[in-house]
Amino acid sequence: MKTRWLYYIASVLLAFFAIGHQLGFRKVDPTWHANEVVASMQQTHFTVQGFDRSYWSFFSGFGFFSTAFLLFSSLLALELGRLGDDTRAQLATVRWAFALCFVVITLLMWTNFFAAPLVFAILVTLCLLLAARQPRISS
Repeated sequence: MKTRWLYYIASVLLAFFAIGHQLGFRKVDPTWHANEVVASMQQTHFTVQGFDRSYWSFFSGFGFFSTAFLLFSSLLALELGRLGDDTRAQLATVRWAFALCFVVITLLMWTNFFAAPLVFAILVTLCLLLAARQPRISS
C-alpha cells in the first residue's frame, strides 16, 4: 500500500478515536458502581499553585488534553499523507517519532484501558509503522 494512503487511513482512524474519546471519557456506566468515586472526585477540592481544583477537573483536563492530542495527530497524519514522496522522505525522524509515540500509546491502552481504544491504537500504530518505513531519498 502506498505511504500516502497509510497516513490517510491513520488520519481517519485518529479522528474517530478523538470523537469516540471525547463523547465517552466522562460517561459513567451505572453497572460500574463508580458513582460514589466520581462524586468524591467532583467534591474533593484542593489548592495547587494558587488555583482551586478538584480531582474531577484533573481527570477532565487530561481527557480534553488527550482529545486535543488525537485531533492534532489526525491533522499531522493528514499532512504527512499530502506531502510528496521526496519531502516526506526527508522527515524520517518525524515519521518514526510519530510511529513510536503510538507504539507507547498502544502499550498504555493495553495496560490501562479496554478494547475500543486498544483496537484504534493498534490500527493507527500499524499504519504509522508501515508508513514510517518509507526509504530516505539520498541527496
